[in-house]
Amino acid sequence: MMSIIELDGNTLTRQQVEEIVKGHATVVLSTESEKRIQLSRERIEKRLAEGQAIYGVNTGFGKLSHIRIDEADNELLQLNLLRSDATGVGEPFPTVVVRAMMILRANALARGFSGIRQETVQLLLDCINKGVHPIVPSQGSVGASGDLAPLSHLALVLVGEGKAEFEGEIVSGGMALQQAGLTPVRLQAKEGLALVNGTQAMTGIGVLTLNEAERIGLAADMAASLSLEALKGITAAFDPALLAVRPHPELELVGGRIRKWLDGSKRVTKQGEIRMQDAYSLRCIPQVHGASWQSFFYAEERVQTEMNATTDNPIVLENGEVLSGGHFHGQPIALAMDFLKVGVCEWANISERRTERMVNPQLNEGLPPFLATNPGIECGLMIAQYTAASIVSENKVLAHPSSVDSIPTSGNQEDHVSMGTTSARQVRQIVHNAARVIAIEMICASQAIHLDRAEQQLAPATSQFLQKVRAICPPLTTDQPIGDEIEALANYLLTSDELVAMSK
Repeated sequence: MMSIIELDGNTLTRQQVEEIVKGHATVVLSTESEKRIQLSRERIEKRLAEGQAIYGVNTGFGKLSHIRIDEADNELLQLNLLRSDATGVGEPFPTVVVRAMMILRANALARGFSGIRQETVQLLLDCINKGVHPIVPSQGSVGASGDLAPLSHLALVLVGEGKAEFEGEIVSGGMALQQAGLTPVRLQAKEGLALVNGTQAMTGIGVLTLNEAERIGLAADMAASLSLEALKGITAAFDPALLAVRPHPELELVGGRIRKWLDGSKRVTKQGEIRMQDAYSLRCIPQVHGASWQSFFYAEERVQTEMNATTDNPIVLENGEVLSGGHFHGQPIALAMDFLKVGVCEWANISERRTERMVNPQLNEGLPPFLATNPGIECGLMIAQYTAASIVSENKVLAHPSSVDSIPTSGNQEDHVSMGTTSARQVRQIVHNAARVIAIEMICASQAIHLDRAEQQLAPATSQFLQKVRAICPPLTTDQPIGDEIEALANYLLTSDELVAMSK
């Protein structure tokens, strides 16, 4: 039975967003949100009736804010805003991103500080629940004033314009609403601005990316565990007393997880048993992976706050004041996404180094060169490491911090922007790239364990997960293309919650 999630503007989680995005839950407004939205609308209408000038309600936008708009043109002002701002280009966002944007925009409006009418918010919820998905181009946002271009493409469908996907077919916004049994809204004063002024594109991507990044971080920890067994790694580096003298919680978290997953292994070794120390890519797993988890937890905290924040302008306060500020500025999310980019890059970078150790005959503790069954006539997994090297180098380019690339807009009225949506788009690509690199490491570890006939020596946890790897990419008996298997395993790592459950 499909669950129901109430939007109250304060308590939405990234796990709930994913549940709704996947179509496993429907959304409704909480009773308190309905009351707050109504009161907010009444405050706007009261101020308008008093003749007060309110930015973007009865004035122009940006550099044109000094122009007062006649009351008779207030509705046209809001419609024109949507039409003029819908200038996005490039490949459309995937449907999952669009759904996340819709959910987060509705949740922000549910807080009751935006002056929008309840029927307009309700249509947005109806579109989510009935599967009307606006076509939203992925390029065009500078991240302040919010995600204007993406959100305008989204909002146009609510007035029966733009394009939307419904039941697998791309049609006009009006046709999509009609086929879904819905009626377009006629925007009133403030409503267009309330729909498009916000950070929901960058935050929507951020929410989905965090869910995927958590799985990839755990996959990195599991891949490292398998590689330690493949290479007869030394467990002293994960000793809790050793890790405690450098008390970063994330470092100890990774060390504890590795110890848990390697518990019962007859494959790993003691210090001095074979060698005194492992290479950094094995010995420094807690320090490197742990630091990446620090970036994850920081981004998670920022995104969780932003998901339940008011990010438009002007703000209708509870005391009736309507004040202009800068809550649409995406800098908090831009910096968080840039930090996460670097952290995820490092999961992939050190993973590729472990792959190199397994395939390189000078480093792999006596395993066959490039893990080939018949070295020489066969190349084994030589080129899999090339692929990983190519991807991590691509990630290094994507990891450049977009948030430092501010550029002025709107006649220099909006003279500092966040580029947060670019950061979010890049970090999602980095996460997907990292999934491929870690999948390659897992396949190499699987092959190494197969060639060394070490299956019976593995820890129960790593043995259990190895079966998942081998169900997608069985051990190689001869050279063969494995690009499809790498992609399939990467997709499994991005979507499966098995490692989330195993980590608890």
